[in-house]
Amino acid sequence: MRMMAMTWVGWLSVAALAAAQTPSEVLAPDGLRANRITFSPIMDVLGRPESTVTDAQLEQLADLPLESIWSTLGEYRVNYVRGFTSTQPGARVAGRALTMRFLPPRPDLVEAIDTLAAEGDWDRRYYARAAEEARPGDIVVAELGGADGHNLFGAMGALGIKLRGVRGVIIDGGSRDLIELQDEMFAGFPVFARFFDVHTTSWLGVEWNAPVRIGRTTVLPGDVVVADDGGALFFPERLVAQVLEAASARDALEEYERELLRSRMYRFRDVYPLSEELREEYERQRR
Repeated sequence: MRMMAMTWVGWLSVAALAAAQTPSEVLAPDGLRANRITFSPIMDVLGRPESTVTDAQLEQLADLPLESIWSTLGEYRVNYVRGFTSTQPGARVAGRALTMRFLPPRPDLVEAIDTLAAEGDWDRRYYARAAEEARPGDIVVAELGGADGHNLFGAMGALGIKLRGVRGVIIDGGSRDLIELQDEMFAGFPVFARFFDVHTTSWLGVEWNAPVRIGRTTVLPGDVVVADDGGALFFPERLVAQVLEAASARDALEEYERELLRSRMYRFRDVYPLSEELREEYERQRR
């Protein structure tokens, strides 16, 4: 018993010493909380480099099947989310992630958000903020509670965002005005949402261009986004060049396989995957 008591005394002494040596909390410098970009320790470590992905590369990605891109992503294959409904069936879009995160309202949170919005001179309605601050080539990616969540915006907010040059919107949550969003006015601007609902928006934006969760996937600001009816992929922009090269090569190979199948000159097993003889012929043609 004496040994046990001394053990606990020793443990408490160590804990007290550690606590005494722990630095006090560091106060945020003036202006930090009103910064137009949410401060995120994660993004502070990763950095926020200026995007090097060109519009031409984004157009190339938008022309490639989602499956071809996914096959090249290695460890980032897990960054795939499905289960959305698109307002523009058949449309595929590629862009850079502008992320935003929302929470259900409560009085003290409303007061805090109003204070921050006033200090930073932004609209607390993040869809309205995107209509003023988004950049051409962005894709809005909004964390809004998934299938049990809430609406991001309606057609008016979507129009404001589209007019900023945004290529599309992905909502892990809902949207209003499905019929309007299917109008010709929104051609080339697909909205991918978990559901469509008549309720007006009430959830509060709490983080702007910070890491968000979409389904079971983490999306970082500036990630490259490619989405169509089959789902959405998110991956770091540093992978774009190798993705384009590998995915284009895969797409060309599959088109060659389709041509062989349509010719009806070969057995399916020899074409898919290519037999050694047919692969050698394919490589000769590519030289």
